[in-house]
Amino acid sequence: MNRASVAAGVPPPGFPGSRSRCVCTCWKTLLFTSRSSVAASVPPAVEGGVSPPGIPGSRSVSGSVANRGLLRIIAYAAACLLIAPPHSARAGVIHEIYSPYHHILVLDEGDIRTLSFDGTRETRMSLKNPLQGHFGYTELFHYARLWNTNLARVAMLGLGGGSTQRSFLHHYPEVRIDSVEIDPAVVKIATNFFQVPIHERHRVIVEDGRNFLRRSREKYDLIVLDAYVKHRYGSHMPQHLATREFFEIARDRLTPNGVLAYNVITILQLGNADATRALARTMLQVFTQVYQFRASDSLNAVLIATREPRRLTPPELRQRATGLASFGRPLPTGLAERLPSINTRLPPNVSQARILTDDYAPVEGLERP
Repeated sequence: MNRASVAAGVPPPGFPGSRSRCVCTCWKTLLFTSRSSVAASVPPAVEGGVSPPGIPGSRSVSGSVANRGLLRIIAYAAACLLIAPPHSARAGVIHEIYSPYHHILVLDEGDIRTLSFDGTRETRMSLKNPLQGHFGYTELFHYARLWNTNLARVAMLGLGGGSTQRSFLHHYPEVRIDSVEIDPAVVKIATNFFQVPIHERHRVIVEDGRNFLRRSREKYDLIVLDAYVKHRYGSHMPQHLATREFFEIARDRLTPNGVLAYNVITILQLGNADATRALARTMLQVFTQVYQFRASDSLNAVLIATREPRRLTPPELRQRATGLASFGRPLPTGLAERLPSINTRLPPNVSQARILTDDYAPVEGLERP
């Protein structure tokens, strides 16, 4: 969820004062619809970034095809305006700050509080119940317990509004969490506006995530990565947190049964982007198994990497979930019931994807269609 700040775009006519990159991108896309075919369906928002719209092809289109493309783009632009409203319509803003990394907004809309970085929704939380209202993909991190049932020490790279931290602290009283966040302003907002506690079970370290793991001598049962940066085309994985060398550092900080869980924004439906495949293949250079859990309400997927020699089948995963429940340590409500409908297979042609290294990791291009 960590993002570098970006220069504000020039707002389109009728939207004075807007600094939303998402809005500007949508209007730039609209300008091309008369000479571009549009194959993308409208993507939902994702915590950790909104996948940018593609402008596939340059061939002219006619009639109904052009109209359908224009309608899709208009719908996407409307979605962007809902995601990142212009400043003139920010009646729900309760806090705003510019940090060295982000333009940060905290907005209240009815019962939902939203954290926004640079015009992108990062975190949602219900004001009535802080354990509800979150983006659905954050629940997928709990599936790591199917491979390590005795979580005691967890490292989370990226804090944002702390949806995953709140959930783990609530469901697992025995767990101690080290959260690593590069932006001190985010830490203050998480504690002041999103009920993220800091105490003996939850330590927050202001540092780059890779540097923290490299210097640490702790061993973790689970390492969670939910960190993204922002550039003019949208969101992408931080290069230094997506390479083979990084995963070697992370592996060395895991216990023998330790698991790594990584949030990735996948835009496979929008073009030939191969971020998920490249990340999965890179992880497989260090870990023996990688499983994919796709979110049902966004373009997010959580990749879970383990060092088990044999890949577990879907029935075996369900059996492990049943075993946790029989010992009085079930997965959070609804997660076990979803397992039969989840396909954990990786995308096709993973073996043909690029291996990301410190010397070669074009992650910005991977996540653009």
